[in-house]
Amino acid sequence: MTELADLTIADIRDGVRDGAFKAREVAEAFNARVAEASALNAFLVATPDHALAAADAADAARAAGETPKLMAGVPIGMKDLFCTAGVQTTAASHILEGFTPTYESTVSQNLWNAGAGMLGKLNLDQFAMGSSNETSYFGNVISPWRRNDGGNAALAPGGSSGGSSSAVAARLCPGATGTDTGGSIRQPAAFTGISGIKPTYGRCSRWGTIAFASSLDQAGPMARTVRDCAIMLGAMAGFDAKDSTSLQLDVPAWEADLSGDLRGKRVGIPKEYRVDGMPAEIEALWQQGIAWLRDAGAEIVEVSLPHTKYALPAYYIIAPAEASSNLARYDGVRYGLRDLPDGANLQQMYAATRADGFGPEVKRRIMIGTYVLSAGFYDAYYTQAQKVRALIARDFERAWEQCDLLLAPTAPSAAFALGEKSADPIAMYLNDVFTVPSSLAGLPAMSVPGGLDAAGLPLGLQIIGKALDEQSVLNAGLAIEERAGFTARPERWW
Repeated sequence: MTELADLTIADIRDGVRDGAFKAREVAEAFNARVAEASALNAFLVATPDHALAAADAADAARAAGETPKLMAGVPIGMKDLFCTAGVQTTAASHILEGFTPTYESTVSQNLWNAGAGMLGKLNLDQFAMGSSNETSYFGNVISPWRRNDGGNAALAPGGSSGGSSSAVAARLCPGATGTDTGGSIRQPAAFTGISGIKPTYGRCSRWGTIAFASSLDQAGPMARTVRDCAIMLGAMAGFDAKDSTSLQLDVPAWEADLSGDLRGKRVGIPKEYRVDGMPAEIEALWQQGIAWLRDAGAEIVEVSLPHTKYALPAYYIIAPAEASSNLARYDGVRYGLRDLPDGANLQQMYAATRADGFGPEVKRRIMIGTYVLSAGFYDAYYTQAQKVRALIARDFERAWEQCDLLLAPTAPSAAFALGEKSADPIAMYLNDVFTVPSSLAGLPAMSVPGGLDAAGLPLGLQIIGKALDEQSVLNAGLAIEERAGFTARPERWW
């Protein structure tokens, strides 16, 4: 029989339901994988007992003849940005080291209610600020992939959901939660050869999720297949009265309505996404993706998103501004780190705690955000960026008059080596060039693996859809998945 820890979410759910194996066997197999993979540094905390308890509950429910839950028997990884009751939650920052919530985030609670179990808390860029998982206080996550050209450099798993992408790609968990503020689900999914979807802003509650930029942050699933993403998103999503930005809408039957038949759909190709210096392999994959969608029955049209070139600068004003405001709450008074030098007053305690608790990238973004919100600069920067954001959203609205979906690359390159871009923040920020526009507009967008580059590393294709139309995004993702036949996986070295 196939190794249990190599099965997909759908395989595990169906196998447990049909009695092919016990949920406890699955949990034990994944717990063993997690324990053996410390070299990847993907997990900050392992919670094998949580996974086993959920598995035992699933097995007991089946034995009692109860209707199986949506994710009964499926163990998952939880990004350490989601508060989990009784389990340390740090956002990969020293300032929250040792913080143990007494409450559960809505997204994680929804997953437990659906029968899922937690294998552990996954590493990430500190406060979700980064594109390579190199800003974590607890050390870099390492991608399970290696270049096939003889080089043995440790590669970035993408960010900020790098622990999630690395764990799913290495088969340490069949699925994991991620969050996406400017591409933090999609870019790491592309780097590690898995799928991930950022739903429409408001689909998944932000309550109990540690905030980075509140008008942009959105939770979503990361898994090996489009079907698995549809299953997991169905469990995560839903209205939450505790989140004022939550959408009061029923959760669609995304998995039941999956179809790779795109007849009648028009797919737009945004001409502005052809950026200078884009590798030939990315362009070739994009053309291949166009051919695959055409084969699935879609009509291909060229569209224009004229304000695309302003998306990245607008994002790197808006997101740091919101971060500056959100991170003001970490002051050493109520929870987390407290740095109290001898004889220090309250103001000095604040300063010492924040200086010691936040990493360099977090400090950089707080300072940028504070600057653009300050008197004399608010109108020049923040107000202008919000106007640009409105124009970018309008670009998408006009594009929808010509098409139903957009197809673009997910990232401008394959995974790079750790340390390769960390000295140049601008080079790092450019990783988000294709993912930021849809985040600013709050649209659903998904990355699906399309193939490998010359060095044997995964490359992803991105589908962007209309607000609330996750179904079409998932369907197009399935059409690509069926035609790409992507089965590559990293060779085990860890």
